[in-house]
Amino acid sequence: MNSFELDNLPDVRDGLTRKERIVLYCLYQAQAELGDRNVPTAMLYGRVVEHMDMSEGELQAILQHLMDSK
Repeated sequence: MNSFELDNLPDVRDGLTRKERIVLYCLYQAQAELGDRNVPTAMLYGRVVEHMDMSEGELQAILQHLMDSK
């Protein structure tokens, strides 16, 4: 299995992919630093790409998916 497949494979515990988990982790950290304020997407994207290679479109799609599954 290559890294692309692993990054997009849902976890059996909660159904989140590795990419979704990293986005949520970065979002949580940024919100804590900003005092629970809204996190600008550009700031979140900068933090996410420090952990893994992801396009802006992928980030937008993940954020939309997470909002739809709420």
